[in-house]
Amino acid sequence: MKFGLPKRTPAVIAPAEATSAREQADATLPASIRIAGAWSWRVLAVAAVIALFVYLVITLREIVVPFMIAILLAALLVPLVNSLVRHRWPKWLAVALVEIGLLAVVAGLVILVISQVRSGFPDLQRQSVEAYGNFKQYLLASPLHLTNSDITAYLGQAWAAIQKNSQALVSGAVSFGTTAGHVLAGTLLVLFATLFMLIDGTGIWAWVVRLFPRKARPAIDGSGRAGWVTLTNFVRVQIFVAFVDAIGIGLGAWIIGLFFGGFPLVIPITVAVFLGSFIPVVGALFSGVLAIFIALVYLNPFAALIMLGVVIAVQQIEGHVLQPFIMGTAVRVHPLAVVFTVAAGGFLAGIPGALFAVPVVATLNVMVKFVASGQWRTIPQPNLTQAVRPDPGTRAEKNA
Repeated sequence: MKFGLPKRTPAVIAPAEATSAREQADATLPASIRIAGAWSWRVLAVAAVIALFVYLVITLREIVVPFMIAILLAALLVPLVNSLVRHRWPKWLAVALVEIGLLAVVAGLVILVISQVRSGFPDLQRQSVEAYGNFKQYLLASPLHLTNSDITAYLGQAWAAIQKNSQALVSGAVSFGTTAGHVLAGTLLVLFATLFMLIDGTGIWAWVVRLFPRKARPAIDGSGRAGWVTLTNFVRVQIFVAFVDAIGIGLGAWIIGLFFGGFPLVIPITVAVFLGSFIPVVGALFSGVLAIFIALVYLNPFAALIMLGVVIAVQQIEGHVLQPFIMGTAVRVHPLAVVFTVAAGGFLAGIPGALFAVPVVATLNVMVKFVASGQWRTIPQPNLTQAVRPDPGTRAEKNA
């Protein structure tokens, strides 16, 4: 006969007891730690979803970039098509006229820029070589006592730094257009996507809305319409801002050429400023630097100083007049947020990222605010004022 302690069976904790134990353990933590933990896992979940979305966009950039360009073009062209239809034009004729007109404008700008560059570049190249020789002779005769080997080494270091710093900026454009086939495929995708958006954009959006649960469809539809109105106004206003920047800097270059006996590549500079202005805040500034460089090389430092004053004046007009009073109705985003948004977009996706960053953020900002305000319950088809500035009297908590 064996004696000993009785065997103990493992205790089974009921779910209710386990929940009570967890609640007691949570009660021992300070309130600040509990709140921080609750926020942390939610923030991590949102960040993971955003990171996955950004990864997919970058991986599929050869499809996403043409699609985004097509959306911007459709936001510009849809009002023109609707205007022609209201004036009793057949829709197929209105769509064909608008898209062919767009192709004609783009082809005309390309031909004009190429012809101007071919006629003015040889003279500018000769002046650049001559200016480099004069600057090198000045350095050799200066009190710095530099030699030819020193100048060559410094120029090599400067060029290496430029290549290193510009790699992130141009990576998006290079990766998107490494071959002529990619460029051609992207162009065809843009044209076809724009064409179908002009023909049946409403039907495409209705199909997207039907992908969501039935109860969420009114909110999704209303926020999408609010975002579309905002995007349309943003594109229209951005074209006007780019036009003002281009005319200001191009006219300044032309006037300087009148006083100093010519200014080469005025039209290409104007077109470059116009295209660069679609990247808010920094685009026109970088393209204006090109005009300053040409004035320095082709004319003299005094002309370059005047050109610098013209660029600064145009930027001040844009920053203090156009952006607050005109752009303010299109983009309800603080200028500091715009700068960081452009920088983040350029870092993640190069030039396409910098181009699309602001319209994407502005549109999402309006869509989220429209859903949060609860206006989708009473205003299914908002106009620009209702989309950008939701009425505080129709907030969700007042309708609950």
